[in-house]
Amino acid sequence: MNIEYLITHSGGFHADELLSSVILKFLFPEAEIIRSREKQALSPSKNKIIYDVGGKYDPKFQIFDHHQRPNPLRENGQPLSSFGLIWKHFGKDYLKRNGISEETLEDIFSEFDLKFVLPIDLIDNGAVDLSTLDAIANLSLPVLLENFKPAFDEISTTAHDDAFIKALPIAEEFIQSSIQSLSAKHRANKIINSLIDKSGNSEILELPMGMPFQSALENINAKHILFIVYPRGSEWTLSTIKTSENTFDQRASLPASWAGLTNKELEIESGIEGAIFCHNARFIAIAKTRDAILKMADQAVINFHNNKA
Repeated sequence: MNIEYLITHSGGFHADELLSSVILKFLFPEAEIIRSREKQALSPSKNKIIYDVGGKYDPKFQIFDHHQRPNPLRENGQPLSSFGLIWKHFGKDYLKRNGISEETLEDIFSEFDLKFVLPIDLIDNGAVDLSTLDAIANLSLPVLLENFKPAFDEISTTAHDDAFIKALPIAEEFIQSSIQSLSAKHRANKIINSLIDKSGNSEILELPMGMPFQSALENINAKHILFIVYPRGSEWTLSTIKTSENTFDQRASLPASWAGLTNKELEIESGIEGAIFCHNARFIAIAKTRDAILKMADQAVINFHNNKA
């Protein structure tokens, strides 16, 4: 596909066409981004991709707008923005070019769509009311990216275009970091699944290093595992496990008597030499050695069952 021009609208910008530009510019690095509403620019041709403008959604003519009626929808009826449309048609190519393997391609494509693209689609179409989030609303990605817009009294005729170009690499970092995180999670899942198979009925799972473990434990339904241990630099970590990714509730907390203690106080309370730290919220503890952290884990398991009884 010989794409020479990436056409989106001029003036103020939103997250959806900014993020769409990241995907398209990566796939077509030689193409020029043109921000315009002029009829000639919006006239379709084989060497153009037109998005977030154009008044229609027609992949055959490489037009990906969502402002018309009826507007394009997902299969479940949720509205698409230009970002959702671009991801739908170009997302897998983007992932392949970023080194995502065929083995995980479909999963990462779908997960990124659900966790990153869909929220942008919903916010852009007004299907999510950010005002209900109070102060947190100002930290949503669309708001953060739109902070790059020029001030109302900026007199430069290129101010909006300059701001758009300035925001592009920031938007790209968000996409790249999210995809890298999803890819790392899949690599971790593979390691953890193997370790769970080898660990049998043990309620403590030891990992070779710190890695994301929540999704693997949920996917394999390893509900019997209560605590995770792993090395962190020269020290060792004991971590609790959330009941799900979307909560702070833990399967099992560390002993209440450890809460907020450090060094000698924690050693005396736990009876374990080398115990260094336990968070006041009892979701993580640190020890100097593997032997010490495993003893802490064993105590935490016993404490859990005693309190449950």
